[in-house]
Formats: sequence, C-alpha cells, structure tokens
Amino acid sequence: MAPAAVDFDGSSSSSKTVCVMDAGGSLGSALVHRLLQRGYFVHAAINSHVEMQSMERTIVDKKKLRVFYTDPLDYHSIVEALEGCCGLFYSFEPPSDQPSYDELMTEMEVRAAHNVLEACAQTDTIDKVVFTSSATALIWRDPTDSSSSSPDFDERNWSNVNFCKKFKLWHGLSKTLAEKTAWALAMDRGVSMVSINAGLLLSPDLTITHPYLKGAAEMYKDGIFVTVDIKFLVDSHICVFEESSAYGRYLCFNHVINSNEDAMKLAQILLPSDVSSLPPSMMVGESMMVSQRISNKKINKLMVDFESECHI
Repeated sequence: MAPAAVDFDGSSSSSKTVCVMDAGGSLGSALVHRLLQRGYFVHAAINSHVEMQSMERTIVDKKKLRVFYTDPLDYHSIVEALEGCCGLFYSFEPPSDQPSYDELMTEMEVRAAHNVLEACAQTDTIDKVVFTSSATALIWRDPTDSSSSSPDFDERNWSNVNFCKKFKLWHGLSKTLAEKTAWALAMDRGVSMVSINAGLLLSPDLTITHPYLKGAAEMYKDGIFVTVDIKFLVDSHICVFEESSAYGRYLCFNHVINSNEDAMKLAQILLPSDVSSLPPSMMVGESMMVSQRISNKKINKLMVDFESECHI
C-alpha cells in the first residue's frame, strides 16, 4: 500500500499542481519554497518523518502544500504523489542510512529513475518532467579515446561508463546511467522531459566527502570544475519547466573553479580548519589560471527572460 499523504488544508487540486521529489533534500526543499511563492500547488514527496518535521517548521503558508511519504523504489507511492500533477521536479539523493556512492547506489539510482519515469508515463495529467542530473554525467572522458570531435564540453557529451567504472567515479556513473535510463523511457513512452545537469551545489551542508568531488583535481586541471548556487539552480529548474521552448539537456552552473584563488575559497568551505588537504595541483602558483573548457551558454540564453521577469 502506498504511504498516506498529509494534506494541510484539505485542498490540492489545481491546474498548476506540481510534484517535487525528493523534497527533503537541499534542492528539493528550496524548490518547494520557490514554487509556493510563484503560486503553485505543490506535492512534496519526502521519505522520512524528519524531513516532514523540517518542512512544517520552515513553510509558513501551507494552504497549497501536500506532503507525501514516498520511496523512489516503490512505484505505487510515486503514482500516488503524482496524482493530479501537471509536472514533476525529480532529484535523487542517497538515503540517510546509505550516504556514500558505490555500485549498489548506482543500481538503486537507476531503478529509481525507471520507476519515476514509468509512473509519469502512467499519469495522464503529467505534461513535463524536469529531471535533475549532474555535470558528472558528461565530463568524464577517456583521454585515450580519439573519437571526440571537440576538446570542450557541453550538453552533447556523455561520461564514459567504462572510464567511470575503472576509476570508481561512482557519482558520475550513477548520474550517467540514471539519466540515460530516464531519457530512454521518456522517449519510448512519450513523456516530455528536460534534464538539468548541475554543477557542484554550494549548499550549507557541503563537505569534502561529497561524491561529486571524487576527481576534483582532474576537473580543476581540465577546466571543467563547475559549481552552482541554490538560487540559480532553483530558478533554472522553474525556467525550463515554464518555458515551452526548453528541450533536451541543460548544463547548469554559474561559477568555474579555474584559479588558485577560486580553489582556496572552495577549500575554506570544505576544509575550514585544514586547507592544506587540497591536492597540490590546486594550490601551486598564486596567479595560475586554467582555461575554461565547459559551456553553460544554453541555460544562460534561456534564463535571460526569466531573470528579467523576476526583477520586475
């Protein structure tokens, strides 16, 4: 049986009802707040009572909010959370009891992506899915592979699965396989989907153990170490959902770590008591600047009108 929903005011039906899953994570909770501000009815799909209590504390106006207990591996709980929604904002964060990425986490994330897209295909009211992926799903390339026509990176690139497995880049492997699974099912079942391939999210709970940071020195050296702040990431999600011309994948970041100064600032966030733990390649030479080899032109172009509207 699917988990019961908590309805704060007995009403959730609207032509602008959307679902946010996982609403308990850093991105998900910020999305819920922003969507409510923009007048949406929101189904917040969370997977723990702790997240439920946190949401109750932080959201003042609960008239347009319903909270659902869901498990991305439980298809029926997903279907219940999606009922009556015209859109889904989906992101995957590891369960609190399994915080690290490994091969098992990869399998779990792929299964979750399949369940979610299948549930969307079976929900007649769903018009669009915004699928949160990662820049790690496109930056890991085998340097011995000469098939790439360009040395730079954009939305057309995919991380090399075998390369990720060889060097245990589990975050990149998970995001690549989960996103490919989602795209395959979306195209097969006729689900309108857009993906956001986000850089490293600079959230308050970010630590040096974040799986995105595996291979950070190589990202830095190659000019592809990118970060994004929560406001830009949230606005990007809403922009691609509301903009009818949005299509395909969108690399989403608003800062590139490509100088020693940038690296030191990030180190102060990740390692406030011991910046010397940074890889030497990120600290040598005060004036060193690495050429940027990754592009966010596609999302920036789409965001122009959205940002103008937000400042009116």
